[in-house]
Amino acid sequence: MNTIKPTLVILAAGIGSRYGGLKQLDSFTPEGDTILDFSIYDALQAGFGKFVFIIRKNIEAEFKAVFDKKLLGKAEVAYVFQETENIPEKFKPSKREKPWGTGHAMLMAKEVVKENFAIINADDFYGREAFDIMAKSLLEIPQDSTEFNMISYQLKNTISEHGFVSRGECVVNEEGYLTGVTERTHIEKIDSKLVRKDAKGNLVPIDENTIVSMNFWGFTYKCFDYATRLFEDFLEEHKEDQKAEFFIPLIVNGMIQDKKASVQVLQSSSLWFGVTYKEDKAVVQSAIETLKNHKIYPINLW
Repeated sequence: MNTIKPTLVILAAGIGSRYGGLKQLDSFTPEGDTILDFSIYDALQAGFGKFVFIIRKNIEAEFKAVFDKKLLGKAEVAYVFQETENIPEKFKPSKREKPWGTGHAMLMAKEVVKENFAIINADDFYGREAFDIMAKSLLEIPQDSTEFNMISYQLKNTISEHGFVSRGECVVNEEGYLTGVTERTHIEKIDSKLVRKDAKGNLVPIDENTIVSMNFWGFTYKCFDYATRLFEDFLEEHKEDQKAEFFIPLIVNGMIQDKKASVQVLQSSSLWFGVTYKEDKAVVQSAIETLKNHKIYPINLW
């Protein structure tokens, strides 16, 4: 067991086109809390000692204004930037207008993260227990290990009532290890049934009890070496494709298939909720209000 506090890496460079704004900094309580405030609060309680925000350069001032004072004296903080030009020199110039996806974002943290780390979405609420489970696991993993993990959720508990969502569909073996994860970029509820788009754009059924990833992964720095090589391979193939995205599940799948790593699937009974659409906001506000009323969280987090 290592004694170095784990780091939390936060994916916060998204543009929020379906939400209609910068949902990472949107307020969800009368006290002005963002969803991310709860993740940071839970992570601090669980023992995370450093926070790395992956953002776009043009929102740096807004992020620092919100989070620097909250974390002052409590943890180390770093900011890194995901921009389209942050790619290996040999692939420049690129016509790309939007960032290359979550896997590309994670690579932006390579120079500042040497500890075991978890990575999350800024706009998902994962719950206290999920952070406790992850922190405990990361402390037990040697720093040069390729034994990784993820927090899993059931698909039916992660759906928006207001449109389609993207989820990582997981295949888990009897020993509780991930054997594959597929990024499903379109899952929605139609007539109370869950469906997804296949490669041809047709809607096909998907089991509501499917285990999915909500981008809550646990890694050591060893993942960066593999991800760097894989991203170069990805760019060789897709550098002219404006829509191709380099997702974290692509990295995870590659490592599993090449037998470079194992990924233990950790289950949390914590409530998950999040915002994809503006209409999701009221649901999240109500859920957070209930948690505060039950004193799961103090009225004033900070």
